[in-house]
Amino acid sequence: MFSLEGRVAVVTGSASGIGAATARVFAQAGADVVCGWFPGDPHDVGPTAAAVEAAGRRALVAEVDVSDTGSVERMVAAAVGELGRLDVVVANAAIARDVPAAELDDERWEALLQVDLTGVFRCFRAAVPHMLEAGFGRLLATSSIAGAFQGWARHAHYTAAKGGIVGLVRSLAVELGPHGITANAVAPGVIETPQSLDAVNSLGPEGVAEFAARVPVGRNGQPEDIAHAFLFLASEEASFLTGQVLLVDGGVSLSLT
Repeated sequence: MFSLEGRVAVVTGSASGIGAATARVFAQAGADVVCGWFPGDPHDVGPTAAAVEAAGRRALVAEVDVSDTGSVERMVAAAVGELGRLDVVVANAAIARDVPAAELDDERWEALLQVDLTGVFRCFRAAVPHMLEAGFGRLLATSSIAGAFQGWARHAHYTAAKGGIVGLVRSLAVELGPHGITANAVAPGVIETPQSLDAVNSLGPEGVAEFAARVPVGRNGQPEDIAHAFLFLASEEASFLTGQVLLVDGGVSLSLT
């Protein structure tokens, strides 16, 4: 169950956090993995690639800037050229920036959306022709509880992008479903990753620790919690599920306190 044997998956933002965990989990399920990473990322993609290979699968490390169309297209071409096919895309690369709405100028608004929303579409768009030819595909994206289900003060551009992913996967699900391609997203709650632990642009270590007390299951999420949700969505068992946003938040959105 939930096997990805013989599949090839692209995972962006794979140097750390959810992307790194997803690459590892996919390899353990049998997939060869293209480990997409941004050269400006302070995290080393090497351990992710090593984990894929330790699972007995092929790892292709690909530098990619999802805000650049040519860069995304080169990554996808490398995936198909070197690994022979492309079955699954996990468009996970994203940034968060803390900016009050009154100070959120056009430049900063556009810079974030180019990564967090348009970057997702670029990854999907580049992959779709290969999936159409094969008659199979899984288009997956990382949305967020912030934007898809709730607001987040001082992060209007982030929530707009993450909310935009909802509309994107729904429309692609309708358009591409007849061709064997599904499109879904996962909306994580608070997950302990380098992004959430960033004290400048997100909750920071103290904020993350304090948040855990609000979560009904008694803890914050770990990257593997999201990776396993992506594994299900990438599998044959999820072939009848499309256009959905799976909220994985430990139940925190259900509580009034």
